[in-house]
Amino acid sequence: MANIKVWDLEFEPFMTHNQIEERVKVLGEAINKDYYDKAPVFIGVLNGCFMFMADLMKEIQIPCEMTFVKLASYSGTAQGEVSQLLGVGIDLTGRHVIIVEDIVDTGNSLTHTMAALSSHHVASVAVCSLLLKPSCLAHDFDNLKYVGFEIAPEFVVGYGLDYNGQGRNLRHIYKVCPNP
Repeated sequence: MANIKVWDLEFEPFMTHNQIEERVKVLGEAINKDYYDKAPVFIGVLNGCFMFMADLMKEIQIPCEMTFVKLASYSGTAQGEVSQLLGVGIDLTGRHVIIVEDIVDTGNSLTHTMAALSSHHVASVAVCSLLLKPSCLAHDFDNLKYVGFEIAPEFVVGYGLDYNGQGRNLRHIYKVCPNP
């Protein structure tokens, strides 16, 4: 794998698709074991989760449903605060929900996602994230149950992760090159 350029930044290889695939298999096995009798609903948070969710679902061998949501903010707010979840489309009352994220950084978006789900009267909520930046977390999560990789506070692209809309389509994950 060679370095790549996305917009004005250069990125170097960080994780290969094979490494990601192996870890996704492990996550899928754990979920199959933990939810074998629960028929969970997987909720993918767009846009970043699409590649991870697709590969994860190929490993899920138990009855389940899936849907995707997108976080939205009210226009006119000073910081574009996340205010609602668009697209659930499934009655979640009494259901076991697994939120699928590409990356949990500060946890701000995840906090808003979970708050939005609270009005749906779910039985339980667990989080499955491909990447986690533990040193960046600004919130505590007791339900961050399935984590692919813990990483340092690196700026990464690929496998669904983007830089200003580009790089999501890359099979591998790349991290920004340090400044010379």
